[in-house]
Amino acid sequence: MAEKFLTLMADLDDNTQARMSEWYNDLKKAGFTGTQTPGLPFHISLASFPLDKEQEAIEICRKTASEFHPIPVYVGHLGIFPGGKVLFGAPEGSDKLTALHTACAKYPGKSPWTPHITVLIDEPETVCSALPVLVRSFYPFTGIITRLHLCAFWPTRAILSIDLS
Repeated sequence: MAEKFLTLMADLDDNTQARMSEWYNDLKKAGFTGTQTPGLPFHISLASFPLDKEQEAIEICRKTASEFHPIPVYVGHLGIFPGGKVLFGAPEGSDKLTALHTACAKYPGKSPWTPHITVLIDEPETVCSALPVLVRSFYPFTGIITRLHLCAFWPTRAILSIDLS
């Protein structure tokens, strides 16, 4: 399958990775695996770019990383997107998170941006049956966005990962 688009993501700190890995491990123990892209750290997608804008995306990634310090994000609740195929942890909106998104999003998407951290992608029936398992181990916490990460999809191709200043 040929690459289709680029995504600029905000990666979260090691403690957040560990906490969210525990959530996912609880789901796996209960028999859920999902179809999400393996090997990616838990992240908040900030922007997508057409493939022919790779150099521009790299420049935006570098510039933005140099202009932002690590950003705390309060993951206060869980959510499911319309259609029922994505279960996620939802960071509360903040001026800093919105500013980070605005600095990266040069090409508007088809729908409004919803900050989220994907935990499971599957069919609606599976996602809905996974929710009670995740609810048992979920509790709100503050994570920290520590780096930006640019990838092409599919297959996944890492392009750049850079710490916030």
